[in-house]
Amino acid sequence: MLSPGVIIDLTIEKPAAGGRMVARHEGMVVLVHAAIPGERVRAVVERVGQGVGYATVVEVIDPSPDRRTGIRDWACGGNVYAHVAYPRQLVLKSDVIADALGRIGKIRLDSAVPVTGSPEEGYRMRARFHVRGRMLGYFREGTHGLCDPVGTRQLLPETGVLLGEVSERLRAGRLDGVTEIELSENAPATERAFHFELDRPSVPSGFAEIAAIPGVVGATASFGDRGRGGQAPVRRTVTAGSAYVVDALELPRPGGAAVEVRLRHHAQAFFQSNRYLLATLAARVVSLVPEGPVVDLYAGVGLFSASLAASGWPSVVGVEGDRAAAADLRANAEPYGPAFRAVEMAVEGYLAMHPVAGDATVILDPPRTGMSREATAAVVAQKANRLVYVSCDVATFARDARKLLDAGYALAHIEAFDLFPNTAHVEVVAVFARG
Repeated sequence: MLSPGVIIDLTIEKPAAGGRMVARHEGMVVLVHAAIPGERVRAVVERVGQGVGYATVVEVIDPSPDRRTGIRDWACGGNVYAHVAYPRQLVLKSDVIADALGRIGKIRLDSAVPVTGSPEEGYRMRARFHVRGRMLGYFREGTHGLCDPVGTRQLLPETGVLLGEVSERLRAGRLDGVTEIELSENAPATERAFHFELDRPSVPSGFAEIAAIPGVVGATASFGDRGRGGQAPVRRTVTAGSAYVVDALELPRPGGAAVEVRLRHHAQAFFQSNRYLLATLAARVVSLVPEGPVVDLYAGVGLFSASLAASGWPSVVGVEGDRAAAADLRANAEPYGPAFRAVEMAVEGYLAMHPVAGDATVILDPPRTGMSREATAAVVAQKANRLVYVSCDVATFARDARKLLDAGYALAHIEAFDLFPNTAHVEVVAVFARG
């Protein structure tokens, strides 16, 4: 029997979702960090639970030709593939998608899923940093211990310099009360905005100083405050400077001039994080949408719906339930008049009140948890001809794909985009057609 601390020899078989690799020891599945399929390794067991062992490589006995040396800390900031040569990373992510579809969705693919790659360094436009004491950083894999985000090379060098200035104010006690920090910057890194989560209803003395740093357009801070009569805390937000950054994307069009899309996004609003693939992803989704009405569910600030409106689609509806993102969605819809209507409402509520035309295309870009049961049932009941599903989680995508196939849709197309190089994450784009 395996137990924590035991060192075992393993042959690595294949990748698993989440960044570990699959091996077996005396019939038991062992999920291994810092390995590559095909390698023989020596690993230390971390824990055992529900018949599965979890281990980390301590020695590589027979290394893969795709193993990189001199790597940055693989356990910092989700960098769990950093030890793998980048072309092999794309293959592993394709394998993970196929495995999830087969194992969870019972869907067999005829060919490997193509994965569009990205430059590995400086790709992140959005990042969340944890603050413990007077230090900020990413969490190390599987812990609440902090590690240096700059060392991951996910951020631009100039962004690292800016974080150094924030860290100086933390160490000096000028940002006391801050527990989390969110950074949002536009693709060319000409604008940056911060959001600070506070554990007290008072703004730290150094808050306004952050908004005055060159290259920073502004900062927001929010904290919980007791409502009247002992009600649950109400989030209150204060702002110094602007809470928004603006991206001007040029979407490539085959055989035609590029289309420009301007998108405002709040420091707290969700926005795709890869500066190098942002326009590529938006253009690809546009290319998968035929002529006709479009309903963009989980629209966020309108990356896809604004791109469609800018590309000439005459009837686009964007639906978003998050308040900050919905405000951006409305602002980004304004230039397109009646061609682009923004709706602030939960997806489930919208579908219950607004039937979708049969000739419409529905875009689905749900959070990591996938679509709720209510949302899935409502989408299926609408019987739209075409669904374009954008997913950041292969497991929930496979679950939802199975439900859509059972409801009469066919998987007409699937590909992926590596929005987070060196991590275990991958973005899937799929088309489901009725019949």
